[in-house]
Amino acid sequence: MGLADLHIHSTFSDGVATVEAILYHASTHTDLDVIAITDHDTLRGAQRAMELASRFRIEVIPGVEVTTREGHLLALFVTEPIAAGMSFVDTARRVRELGGLPIAAHPFDILANGIGARGLQRIQHDHPRLLAGIEVINGSLLTPVGNIRAEHLRWELGLPGVGNSDAHLLEDIGAGYTLFPGRTASELRAALEAGHVAPALRQRDPAFYRRALTRFALRMGLGLADTLETRGEDMRIRKRRA
Repeated sequence: MGLADLHIHSTFSDGVATVEAILYHASTHTDLDVIAITDHDTLRGAQRAMELASRFRIEVIPGVEVTTREGHLLALFVTEPIAAGMSFVDTARRVRELGGLPIAAHPFDILANGIGARGLQRIQHDHPRLLAGIEVINGSLLTPVGNIRAEHLRWELGLPGVGNSDAHLLEDIGAGYTLFPGRTASELRAALEAGHVAPALRQRDPAFYRRALTRFALRMGLGLADTLETRGEDMRIRKRRA
């Protein structure tokens, strides 16, 4: 079975690590086979990753996390920009038009703009073949409640469930992941389309909640951290200089 993490952020949006650092870390410090760098409303991180992928063990698929009016949507296997601010349905349709796979990101994460149960229930009722899946494991959620609710909802709606890290820091890459038959990006796509995927969550290390403060600052744009240095498992947050 292959392992994929399809929701990672780089310095091209609100992540701390460069694309190069992400590829190196995923290749040397994880057992992942495939990753997607899905920065907010930009393909620049994904494009950079595709350019560099041949230098690393890991395979890369292009992607982006699109901000829709109702919530965030992961657009996988797309190589053309997708406008932010459209409806969730129109955004998902655009992803399909571009040959990509639309997946609802962290549906029950209020802080990260999840679409929620009612929105997904309505979309699946009106457009039953539009979505390719739901992110039911998000490795960055502070509590398991959102993941549990997403898992129940995906069975109710009959949609594949994927697991991802939503990593903004190197140490969180692979915290959540998707199991699929095969090892390659093309085999991953076939598995997603067939629904032959399974979400999984790793056991959290002792520094998880310490890193959570940084993730919260990055997500909310609070500017709490001026410099973030990651050396192994050690992270220090230094106060903003005047």
